[in-house]
Order: sequence, then structure tokens, then C-alpha cells
Amino acid sequence: MNFFSLMAHHGYALTFSLLLAEALGLPFPAAIALVAAGAAVAAHALWGPYVVAVAITALLLGDTAEFWLGRYMGWALLGFLCRVSINPETCILRSAESFYKRGKITLVVAKFIPGVNTMAAPLAGSMKMRFSQFVQLDFLGASLYSLTYLLVGYLSRDFLAAILRGFHAAGLAMEAVVIATLAVYAIYRVMQYRKNKTYSIVPRVQVEELARRLASDDAGRVQIVDVRSHGYYDSGAARIKNSIRIEPNNLEEEIKAISKDKDIYLYCT
Repeated sequence: MNFFSLMAHHGYALTFSLLLAEALGLPFPAAIALVAAGAAVAAHALWGPYVVAVAITALLLGDTAEFWLGRYMGWALLGFLCRVSINPETCILRSAESFYKRGKITLVVAKFIPGVNTMAAPLAGSMKMRFSQFVQLDFLGASLYSLTYLLVGYLSRDFLAAILRGFHAAGLAMEAVVIATLAVYAIYRVMQYRKNKTYSIVPRVQVEELARRLASDDAGRVQIVDVRSHGYYDSGAARIKNSIRIEPNNLEEEIKAISKDKDIYLYCT
């Protein structure tokens, strides 16, 4: 039984489960589930208003849980979500940058942006956004996302059916393609993990040790660099005295401002 057949028989439960899983940060095909549900609605196997209600409810529940986890766990949660994302190296930077550029409206479009969709709700929580405001914006985003992909599935029912017939005709060849794709993805994830593993051994220094050096005659050879991608923009945020600001999303250009004849200490969020 293929995915679209499952959707026709267990559509409401399947849509709810997959969308809730994606909203909680798991790599599940929520968009595909919505497209399949839309096709099932076109085939009169599911009732449209029920599907919309189920989809929005699942997304809101998952996003609300992520919001409160972000509020109380902060960067511990964000770091974990980035480790299981497609691109851990730029995950937090890209998500935070989206918030800074677009403001809170990011919540309305976040689900359409890979990487940002997982990080938006916990970022909003960690930024101390008012929960009532979060719910309003997240409801708009969940509605827009659900209706868009349901409409795609509804309008492309015949096209999807033709694709499925092609899959069935391909038989073993199609299975081989799927297995090869999964294998390539698994290899990619291992390579990403090994690449980013080096970041766990970046040398660190205790605050007290740096403070002692700043109070010594050697203070002139120290340059402190603020590379916060989150927190720096908060109202009332302060910076360490005599530090310089480097925007982490534009390192290649801004790193030129750092003096190369000093010992450089970076601090982030």
C-alpha cells in the first residue's frame, strides 16, 4: 500500500501525526503529507474542513511545545535541533538572521524555509516573545502553510495519480532509486557530523582568567570580539568593555577589522 493509499484510509491520523512530528523538530515529510491529503480531498476520501483543522491543530501543538521548551531550555534546545538538521553549521545563524531581518513576521513564513521552520518557535520562546503574540502569528503561519500544500495536492490530483502509476510500472528500478537516495543522504549526514565535530573542541578560557589578563600589563595584546548572533540585538543588551563587534553572518568581510598582532578572544551567546 503506497503513501497516498494510506492517506485515503487513515488520512486524519496520518496528517496529524506527521505534521506534529515535523513541528517537534523531527525530519518527517509534512509537506508531502499535506499534498497527499489534498489529493485525498479531491478524491472525496477526506473532508476538507476536517483536514485543515487537523493540520493546523497539529502544527500549533508542536510549535507551542517548542516555544515553551525554547523559553526554558534556550540554546541547549536550539543546539540539539541544529545537530539533527540538514545543515548544522549555519542552522542557528540563518534562523536568527531571519528573525532580525523580518522581525516577528518570520513566524508567518518560517514553515516554508528549510531549517528556519524547525527553529522559529523555540527561537521565539528564547527571545521572550509574548505567548499571545506568538500564538496569533503562528496560527497565521500554520494556516498559510497547510492551505498552500493542501491546495497543491487538491489541484494536482490527476498528475500525482499519473506519477504513482509510473512508480508502480518501474517496480524494482524505483525501489533501487529510493534505496540509493537514502544511502546518499545517510553518507551526507555522516560527513556533516564529522565536519562539525571539530567545533566541539574549540579551545575555551574561563572568564576569571581573561579578567586577570585584562587587569595586567599584558592587556594591550588582547582583543575581545563580540560574535553573538542572538542576544546582541535584545533591548538593553550590553557589550564587554573595549570589545569590537563582528557580525557572524558576514565573517569574511568583517574579520578584516580584527588586528592580527593581538590574542583574539571571541564570545558568543
